[in-house]
Amino acid sequence: MKKFFALILSLAMILALAACGGNNNQPANDTQAPSDTQEPANNDAQAPADTNEPAAPATGDLITVGVINNDPNESGYRTANDAAMRATFTEENGYKATFYNNNDAAQQIATAQQMVQDEVDFLLLSPASTTGWDTVLQDAQAAGTQVILFDRMLEADESMYVAAVVSDMPAEGKTAVDWLAAQGLDEYNIIHIQGHMGSDAQLGRTGALDEKVAAEANWNYVTQQTADWDEATARTITQSVIDSGKPFNVIYAENNGMARGAVAALDANGITHGKDGDVIVMGFDSDKWAFEAVLEGSWNYMGLCNPLQADTVDSIIKDLVAGNAPAQKIIYTPEQGFDCETLTQADVDTYGT
Repeated sequence: MKKFFALILSLAMILALAACGGNNNQPANDTQAPSDTQEPANNDAQAPADTNEPAAPATGDLITVGVINNDPNESGYRTANDAAMRATFTEENGYKATFYNNNDAAQQIATAQQMVQDEVDFLLLSPASTTGWDTVLQDAQAAGTQVILFDRMLEADESMYVAAVVSDMPAEGKTAVDWLAAQGLDEYNIIHIQGHMGSDAQLGRTGALDEKVAAEANWNYVTQQTADWDEATARTITQSVIDSGKPFNVIYAENNGMARGAVAALDANGITHGKDGDVIVMGFDSDKWAFEAVLEGSWNYMGLCNPLQADTVDSIIKDLVAGNAPAQKIIYTPEQGFDCETLTQADVDTYGT
């Protein structure tokens, strides 16, 4: 799009020179259409006024975007997030988009750097790590590429990105820990299964629990390990605790897939869980099957992490192209916690993905 404006300026200069060298014997009004009958230069690309279908923009008019996201196989949340981004940033919607999915921060950063060098108009980032992005952000700013964060925040001055459409991960963690504290257990012996270390989601969901364990004498970690969002690894971690014979009564898993892996280990060993069980099970994200596990009482709690941010990002970009700054720098997607005592089928149908 930046190149498009430069091309228009060049064409205007060429036409002006051509007019100066034309036939001076022609009357001026022979080369100028009356003002009330002039047609836009791209009129032949416009849809008729009586159709409901928008015209497909010419290739030169497409907004170029580079989308850096995490692996869609990471979780149901990520699958839904990636699908929404790909469904939104299409040529039919006015975009030429390049997508890259990887949970490795170094690979994300290298690809983002290349996208900036390719002069994309917008760089959309869901960073695997909150740090390490300074050079990319500085180069993007110098190149005129506007950066929009989605899903996850990173550690950077707000001047380095134009907007962020993200989940409030610290708030997700606090809501979950507040709910757990309200259960009034005499002692909290917790298997804490963490996500990808250094990610915004891991830091936010871990932070609130760390603070509570440090502050309360009856809150204890039986183990605190990362499963890196992986279900099988979470099952192995839980099985190791079971094999050790250490008592536990809470599983705090930082996404639903890891919670499901932990529950598989409980089931394999005949340990009850959920509403009427011996172990409280907690997960995060938006998977419909996890909502259903909470609804049936097999799990106790799920913190909603809303993956549907693409429409908001699209609106921000269209506003920026039109010359309008975002009304807010940081937009948090609406989220809340659900437990097995209050969750309804309507909630499952509304929020499950």
